[in-house]
This record gives sequence, structure tokens and C-alpha cells, in this order.
Amino acid sequence: MFIMEFFRQFKTILTSVAVLSAAITVLSIQLAATANAASRIKDIADFEGIRENQLIGYGLVVGLNGTGDTLRNTPFTQQSLQAMLERLGVNTRGVDLNTNTVAAVMVTANLPPFATQGTRIDVNVSALGNSDSLQGGTLLVTPLVGADGEVYAIAQGSVAIGGFAVQAEAASITRGVPTAGRIANGGLVEREVDFRLASMTSLRLALRNPDLTTARRVALSINELIGLPTAEPVDPGTVRINLPMDYTGNIVDLLTDIEQLIVQPDLAARVVIDENSGIIVMGQDVKVSMVAVAQGNLTVTVAETPEVVQPLPFANGQTAIVPRTEIAINDDPDAKLAIVPQAVTLKELVDGLNALGIGPRDMISILQAIKAAGALQAEIEVL
Repeated sequence: MFIMEFFRQFKTILTSVAVLSAAITVLSIQLAATANAASRIKDIADFEGIRENQLIGYGLVVGLNGTGDTLRNTPFTQQSLQAMLERLGVNTRGVDLNTNTVAAVMVTANLPPFATQGTRIDVNVSALGNSDSLQGGTLLVTPLVGADGEVYAIAQGSVAIGGFAVQAEAASITRGVPTAGRIANGGLVEREVDFRLASMTSLRLALRNPDLTTARRVALSINELIGLPTAEPVDPGTVRINLPMDYTGNIVDLLTDIEQLIVQPDLAARVVIDENSGIIVMGQDVKVSMVAVAQGNLTVTVAETPEVVQPLPFANGQTAIVPRTEIAINDDPDAKLAIVPQAVTLKELVDGLNALGIGPRDMISILQAIKAAGALQAEIEVL
């Protein structure tokens, strides 16, 4: 009896251990899934002031192998060429220029945050006139200005393109875009953007996807890190951080710690539809109430095959065209009516629609019809 009782208790202990182990496994899986879905603040928000600035300029690319602008059809290229030569001491006023080795281009670049004088940046070059290719060309000194009209960088260098164009008398081949190129490290920063990060007493975080819940979670994470209620959500897209008065640390260290915090973003249930390409993107929180869906196509095909009728030899008749029309109707007898249960998940909804043999185009119409019926618990955004 004692041995049997011992084995019975031992079996109970083993069962409890197995249940506890299974629970721990499930909890670990859930925590792992949550951790995988969470993101760093660095990946979902931007700090105010730490941003790029767009620059633009107009310049000339020279040295092209006969693929430049035709000066008669692009007067701005001729005017720019004459103005450049006059600045260099060459007078070309009244002279009929006829060169095809020069092209007018637009130059764009992004000025990185806190870029100092002398920093090299990449620039993009795009043809403005009727140039066929910028291959082998060199961009002359081009000032790059910001939105305020001030010059922040100077660009110059050889243009590298990712395509080519070959043309002969009877055929031509074009691959890529030969009228656009890039100059690696072709820009030189001449003016710095004045922004004193170390002297700021408050900062603002701008969420890339504004959401009230996400903004509140970000503020709670920052307050837990600092230990004081210094962060507060101002609106769905902004979180303001007031630095403590007795804070003596480096603000860069503080911002580094803040941007590494893990936050679970909360997104609204949304269905994005691009009718032009037939693309459908649905979020994981999309839910559908109980609804019946039927899909069937009525196809009517009309084929015209006119027949030419000739009169008999030596007969008093005329050649005539007799119209012949064939009409075929397909009402898709295999169409089915399916019941979509209440509160189905995204995977179940997609699997159910695919089981009906529904393509992307028909699925767009079905989703819009479900939304119109009030059964789709999500926002539909049509691009």
C-alpha cells in the first residue's frame, strides 16, 4: 500500500511538472511574439531638429559624346552656356553656338543633420533638356540652395549613370535611365545649419505613424527610464520631453537611451487598396462580423466575323459584306455562397475568400461591399 501510494503521488507530481512546463513554453512563445512585434522608439519616431534638409541647384554637364542638348531646341542651355563663358572672360554674344556636348541638369541632394563645413555628400543629377545620355559627362561647379535661398553646398564631379543608350540607323537599345546619374561625394558642404542640441531644455518626438495609444506608451516608457514624469503626449503625433532641472548628464547619452526603448506600436485596423495594380494590404487587427458572401461573374462575349459575298460570274450584282455575330454567355454556374463567421481573423478571411477562387480584383469589390454592409470593422483606404 505504501509503495502504491508513493507511485500515485509521484505520478501527480510529474503531471504538475508537465503542466507547468507547458505553461512556461506557451508564455515564452507569447513573450517572444510580443517582443518581435515591438519596435524601438528610434524606428517609430524622430527627434525634433535631427533631420535632413533638401537642396537643389541648376548646372551644366559638359564633355558628352554628342548626346547633349540641341541648343536650338533648348534655349535655356544656350543662355546658361553663354553666361558661364562670359564669367570666364569669353564673349559669345551674337555667336551661333552649335554644340551637342553640353546638357542642362537639375542637381539635388540631402544635407545630413549636423553636417559641418567640408563634409562630403552625394548628389543626384537629372537632365532638364532633350539630352539623350549623361554618360561620360562632368558636372561643373553648381551651388546648391535650401528652401531659404541660401547656398549650403557646392557640387562638381564626374557623373555616373546606371543605364546606357545605343542608337544606329535601323535600331536603338536603351537600358535603364541614361539621363539621370549620381556623383558619389560630389557635394561639399559650405554652410552649417545652426541647431544647438546641447542647450535645449525640452525636446519633441514626432511619431511617423500618429496614434494616441502609441504616443502614450512612448511617454510612459520615457518616464520609467528617467524616473520622473518628464514626458507627456501632446497629440497623436507628438510627445514632449521636458528635461529635469537637475539633469547634469550629456543630452546625447539621454537621447541614445530613449531611442533604444522598446515600445509596442498600436495601429488602427485598416485595409489599403490600390485599384490600379490590384494590390490589397490588410492589417492584423481587421475583423469581420458574420456575413454571407457570394461571387459570380456574368461574362458576355461578342465576336464579329464579317463575310464577303461575291456575285456570280457575268451576273449583274455587287460585292457585299454580310455581318455575322456570335454571342456567348457564361453565368459561372459554380459560384458559391459562403458564410463568413463573426470576428474572424485576417488569415481566416483571406483563406475563406481564396477558397471561393476569388482573385485580387474581385476581392477588392467584395471588401468594399462588406464595408458598405457594415460588417468590416476596419477603415478602407483607396490609393
